[in-house]
Amino acid sequence: MDISDSLKYAENSLRDLLNFILSKQFGADWFYSCGVSDKRIEQWEERKNIDEKKFGYSDPRIIYYADFYDLKTILKKCWDKGFSDVFGKWKEIEVLLNILEELRNPDAHRRDLLPYQKHLAIGISGKIRAEITEYFSNMETGESYYPRIESVQDSLGNTWAIGERNPHDTSCILRPGDQIQFNVAGTDPKGDSLEYTVLPNALPYEFEWKNNGNFDLTIQNKHVGKKLWVAIAIKSPRDFHATSVVGLGKVDDVVKFGFEVLPPR
Repeated sequence: MDISDSLKYAENSLRDLLNFILSKQFGADWFYSCGVSDKRIEQWEERKNIDEKKFGYSDPRIIYYADFYDLKTILKKCWDKGFSDVFGKWKEIEVLLNILEELRNPDAHRRDLLPYQKHLAIGISGKIRAEITEYFSNMETGESYYPRIESVQDSLGNTWAIGERNPHDTSCILRPGDQIQFNVAGTDPKGDSLEYTVLPNALPYEFEWKNNGNFDLTIQNKHVGKKLWVAIAIKSPRDFHATSVVGLGKVDDVVKFGFEVLPPR
């Protein structure tokens, strides 16, 4: 994973954590109670509307249109709402976030990151993501051994983040020949490299394991049906895994996206 991906995944993991915890505290409109100004929220909504006009869709999670310093502000102001259970001490995560904020935009300093700064960025990003993953693992299973999928996004504008309902029925209608791109982020509390795959539930099963979470899926005639479930899975290189998926065998985590596929025109 390169520096930009590492920083992006850490930042998005924070966004998903904020959305998950605060929506439970304050409901779907939690951002009006999180300590940021109405002006900042208006700016997020403007960015969301720009995406809608430009691409025809936007991320339903408005926190994805917030700046990095907004995330720090929310975390600090809502620290007692459950975030200490994730990170422990505020002072520690504050220092780490300040370092990431300094490192995430080297262009502002007209220079590339030095080698030690690159390692620092990857290390801090990995620590934050691992702590968030461990929090969700402990909440659900009492374990922190298995890797977890953090987020999935497809090119149709559908998104899923850790803690949300799974399987995820997208309500999208496709036809043979359509192409979908998937971007998958996962993390392993043990720090091992992960393998990723995407598998539509149609015989014969066709899939490949990759060392990154970027996939292209072309819809075929065999996918036609009222509901095509696409399994997005990850696994570690270790001998033992958390679950099994038909067609894939042993994996550590899986998220399913559902689509309706109509016959060819």
